[in-house]
Amino acid sequence: MVIIHSPHCLDYAAFGHPERPERVAATVARLRTGHHIWLEPQPATDADLLRVHSAEHLHAVRTGDYFNADTPHFENINEIARLAAGAAILAAETAVAGQAAFSLMRPPGHHATRDQVMGFCYFNNLAIAVARLLVAGKANRIAIVDFDCHHGNGTEDIVTGNDQVLFVSLHQSPCYPGTGQFSHDNCRNYPLPPHTGSAEFLTVLDRALDEVRVFQPEVLAVSAGFDAYRGDPITEMGLEVETFGEIGARLAALRLPTFAVLEGGYAPALPECIEQFVTQLAPGAGTG
Repeated sequence: MVIIHSPHCLDYAAFGHPERPERVAATVARLRTGHHIWLEPQPATDADLLRVHSAEHLHAVRTGDYFNADTPHFENINEIARLAAGAAILAAETAVAGQAAFSLMRPPGHHATRDQVMGFCYFNNLAIAVARLLVAGKANRIAIVDFDCHHGNGTEDIVTGNDQVLFVSLHQSPCYPGTGQFSHDNCRNYPLPPHTGSAEFLTVLDRALDEVRVFQPEVLAVSAGFDAYRGDPITEMGLEVETFGEIGARLAALRLPTFAVLEGGYAPALPECIEQFVTQLAPGAGTG
């Protein structure tokens, strides 16, 4: 497995905020013991960002010209958010070159809409990477699977109506941000009730992946959130640590060029959940 990471993603924090640098730092420490290839990203360019965001959105992130209590403005957040988007691009390009890749960065991205920061997200990292592959002609059909506990409303906002993209989301409902109740166009939503356990979750995932197979994508892009873990402090789902390994194995069974980006996951067990996932997503690249 190729891990994309820059230590600069740890360089912002807000007191008491669940999306804290320690969650990624602890995961890096755990994965460093494994047989992974580590790469550092470059920041995404304006051209990359403007494929999915408005010019006004870029200005707002750069200047802090917005109000969003759970997505505060930091002096250096524009540079760090661009680095996270660039990491997703590098992960995507690594995948189409033949190696599964995981972007282990923050901030996350799947709540960022075309025009709005929200849900700890500034730029939509995964959508930016998908757009880069499409415009470069490196893929004509891309499936996005989002298994974060929260619906990826920003990704859905950006890709709705794009017949080159299938968006599939499994998420807790009711839960923030309150979207994802219905499927429409190229977006297939699977809302799950609080306290859904591993067996039921994996059954629904199998149904969702059947839709991916029918779509016949050339690349698989994954919004990998780990907040459906039963011990997560801000959600109410019931997955075990080992369930994330099962998710990784099911995605790997699609036998597609695959890249994943970190979204949520706020429990102390996050490093173990991610380790399970990446080990099964790219068998043979696990711990030593």
